[in-house]
Amino acid sequence: MSAEVATGGLAERVRRRLISEGSLPTRAAVTTAVRAEYGSPIGDRTLLSLGADLHAELVGAGPLTALLAEPDVTDVLVNGPGEVWVDRGAGLQRVHCDLGDDASIRRLAQRLAASCGRRLDDASPFVDARLPDGTRFHAALPPVAVGTVHLSLRTFRPRGFSLDELVAAGTLTPAAAAIARAVVDAHLAFLVSGGTGSGKTTLLAALLGEIAPDERLIVVEDATELRPAHPHVVSLEARPANAEGAGLIPLRTLVREALRMRADRIVVGECRGGEVVELLAALNTGHRGGAGTLHANTLDDVPARIEALGLMGGLGRDAVHAQLASAVQVAFHIVRYPSQAGGRLVTEIGVLAAGRDGRVRAWPAWRRDGGPTPGLDQLRALLESRGGAW
Repeated sequence: MSAEVATGGLAERVRRRLISEGSLPTRAAVTTAVRAEYGSPIGDRTLLSLGADLHAELVGAGPLTALLAEPDVTDVLVNGPGEVWVDRGAGLQRVHCDLGDDASIRRLAQRLAASCGRRLDDASPFVDARLPDGTRFHAALPPVAVGTVHLSLRTFRPRGFSLDELVAAGTLTPAAAAIARAVVDAHLAFLVSGGTGSGKTTLLAALLGEIAPDERLIVVEDATELRPAHPHVVSLEARPANAEGAGLIPLRTLVREALRMRADRIVVGECRGGEVVELLAALNTGHRGGAGTLHANTLDDVPARIEALGLMGGLGRDAVHAQLASAVQVAFHIVRYPSQAGGRLVTEIGVLAAGRDGRVRAWPAWRRDGGPTPGLDQLRALLESRGGAW
């Protein structure tokens, strides 16, 4: 590689050109930008060599590539020079990875952002995007990030786990897996709840893989992560606004569009805002068996979280509970235990049903610890009403 490329001069100019043109950094686009920015006549062989080098520079994760490629690594976090942490399923561990100084990490963050067609600079100091290989990427620059650049990367696995594999891993017990299959077969709508990094998406993908192959799944996500082992999946991905503030396509819009796409099941990868209003409406208009994930600390918290999101979306409290009571029937709660073998465990399966006051509660129908299950009879009745059982 030439000295100019190595010092970042040509690389920075090419990066800026690609951003200004709104071009993704494909090999052809990078080579064209190199010819325009090189500043002097250049032979074809040199052009192709520089184009290849810069393409690797612009789309690669540099020294982090090896860590991201490890099969057991789920998260890579950078808190500045000499501060790299990884999660291999047993909690965060500090690792040695030479990323250079702050300026080098800033350039790495900017080229990762550029590989997503996004801008990252003083005027736009943070970015949340998906890299071309599916890795979830977040970066924050000073002064938003105090003192230094911070990077967060969550790896993407092209193949998800099956329900049987989750049973083998200890995430689900055989009894819980039997209930899960019965819920899916009976077209009961369900949510997967849990904390950040607890394995909600992994569990949801496995459950979606149990859906009959003749059904059409429309999956709506902020960033594409769900890859269920199912032959008929249509994925819709939200789009953030560009640097000029235009082009925003939120999840709420995509859920409404999904209603017009002959969906047998509508799935929202993560309910985190007003899109829950559209999801509840869809599940109340004949789209049975839909699903989604939800951040919640406990199974009992699920109705309150839905209520909060519904209020954000413009529904009143009574309306949220009325919609929820008829829209969603079951919740699976998963918890992460970093110090325990297996790590991620489904601890409860509950029925969402209204009490005498009209407020929806989560009634446990199965508990991993063998605790009381006041919702067990309700779940059996729901399954029998749909022609199913376990």
